[in-house]
Amino acid sequence: MKETRVQKVLEAMEERAVPQMIISDPVAIFYLTGKWIHPGERMLALYLHVNGGHKLVINKLFPQEKDLGVDLIWYDDVEDAVEILSRHVDRNAVMGIDKTWPARFLLRLQELGGGSAFVNASSIVDDVRQIKDGEEQELMRISSRINDSVMEKVIPLVTKGMTEQELEQEVRRIYKEAGCEGVSFDPITSYGKNGADPHHAADGTRGKRGDSVVIDIGGFKDNYASDMTRTVFIGEVSDRAREIYEIVREANMRGIAAAKPGNRMCDVDLAARSYIEEKGYGQYFTHRTGHSIGLEDHEAGDVSSVNTDIIRPGQCFSVEPGIYLPDEEIGVRIEDLVLITEDGCEVLNHFTKDLIVVPQE
Repeated sequence: MKETRVQKVLEAMEERAVPQMIISDPVAIFYLTGKWIHPGERMLALYLHVNGGHKLVINKLFPQEKDLGVDLIWYDDVEDAVEILSRHVDRNAVMGIDKTWPARFLLRLQELGGGSAFVNASSIVDDVRQIKDGEEQELMRISSRINDSVMEKVIPLVTKGMTEQELEQEVRRIYKEAGCEGVSFDPITSYGKNGADPHHAADGTRGKRGDSVVIDIGGFKDNYASDMTRTVFIGEVSDRAREIYEIVREANMRGIAAAKPGNRMCDVDLAARSYIEEKGYGQYFTHRTGHSIGLEDHEAGDVSSVNTDIIRPGQCFSVEPGIYLPDEEIGVRIEDLVLITEDGCEVLNHFTKDLIVVPQE
């Protein structure tokens, strides 16, 4: 078990009057134990109690060769896994459940009286995970450095006549070549009008001269995600597209400047959004400004107008304003990850944000 992380979770449980908790999310279990277990449809449950006696209830199909620092409770496919779990819980205390535990398990535990009441306790682990420890911070830096190098290799490919789907496949190959476990989300490689759709799925479109190309990519390195967006142009850039690009770049930098301890997450959103609104394009910035990131590309804690949480050192999140003009076939997004320090933030992406026009061969 990652004892420091477990202790932080237990302290948060006490603060919120949740004496016991079942954690089922394999990502959260990895965070707390250092072990990936992918159970499929079978039950996997890490049981924590503020007084100790933690258990990991696990199917015999997933033998563990190393000591995980927690008592293992085994079951097989013909046994009632929830009933076995229920033998180890405090039936007279509130039970916290995380958001990923399937209803078929939760309802069975309720039938068995496995707690005096049941509450959604996902935010306990989510809040602890938002603050990256020193080990995690370095892994995030390493992952983002690789992302810089991948972006450098991908951008010249936009003039090679590839379809969006072919370019996406090249992105996946380059991450593997760079030593990543894979991509951290489906790459976005959008030409021209498709770039005006913020989450366009790659299709058979090929780029043409003057197109903006939105490249939103990230990979997993040693389990930690990277994420970055750059927008480049094929052959030439119109004055109109250049204007949009420079507005988005300035909004990105203003958002980054607001990313510091003591500010709120909504302050970062406002810093980026208000500039785009000031320039007359507020209605064309159609998504939140960012999201937290770590073991998953999207973690709890978004950068939006409604998140009033105070920013704390150790948080890592994206700043990614955009302007999307479908009628003009222009889409621009610029995204960086920031790691919050004691007095500001460290930008994890170092690939240039200067406007790039990729020459056509």
